Amino acid sequence: MNGPVAIIGAGLMGHGIAVCLALAGRQVTVHDPDPRQLATLPDRIRQTLVMLEVDAGLADRVRACGDLADAVGESAFVFEAGPELLDVKQRIFESLDRHAPPQAILASNTSAIPIASIGAGVRDRSRVVGSHFWNPPYAVRLVEVVQCDACSSDTVERTIALLTDCRMLPVHVRRDVPGFIGNRLQHALKREAIALVASGVCDAKTLDFVVREGFGARLAVLGPLEQADMIGLNLTLHIHHVLMPHLDNTPLAHPLLAGKVASGATGMAAGTGFSDWTPQEAEAVRERFRRFVTAQGKAALQR
Repeated sequence: MNGPVAIIGAGLMGHGIAVCLALAGRQVTVHDPDPRQLATLPDRIRQTLVMLEVDAGLADRVRACGDLADAVGESAFVFEAGPELLDVKQRIFESLDRHAPPQAILASNTSAIPIASIGAGVRDRSRVVGSHFWNPPYAVRLVEVVQCDACSSDTVERTIALLTDCRMLPVHVRRDVPGFIGNRLQHALKREAIALVASGVCDAKTLDFVVREGFGARLAVLGPLEQADMIGLNLTLHIHHVLMPHLDNTPLAHPLLAGKVASGATGMAAGTGFSDWTPQEAEAVRERFRRFVTAQGKAALQR
């Protein structure tokens, strides 16, 4: 798909999507209602490009814009990367419906909210689609392209074509279910992880160590259903007969999680969450992740 691309939201994900598009040679306009986000956007993009060891001048392909109508007025494609709040996203899409060209595709980067709900106020909902990028998108190239009931097959095909042209790895999610594919899997794991800690089976650091050094080490090269086929579905069935009745099925957020948030134990920034964190310990984890992101981002550029 040719034509300019707009991004609504200059935060973590909007910045990352802009980097991917700039690397692919696209002209990008980014709008955010917060002038501070727009003011820092060029420097953040340049810093990311320097980290990836590519020409920082590519940041010139991205234009920060304080006016939404100006940002999207000539766009062929608009990515929404606003806050993960349904009412905010609905207002954004209603504005896009008024100001973006009628043929422009309107895509939401929501992590979990059904796309049909986000685009409910758009007159032509056939052009509304999900485009769930992962953080950071220049290192994790998968994008879930989510088709809701009103979304046309042409919209899906054009979205996949644009993302493929930008060297991303789009997959077609055929049903608009909350959390799509990746976050349903990720948070099913988190639910069981929290339940194991809550029931005293292990502490949080032990659990994370088991994931990182156990099955997590092979997930990058062997998906769960590939692994089941490889070991044999008969073995998987035997394990499920024993295990499934004992897995956590808490229907809402686990009380342990809700209680920690209510008490202010919200994670590393607060000094405590599922584990206690000194500033040095928290920075060590962040640095480990930064090294991973840098290596993955550089590797992605070579593919």
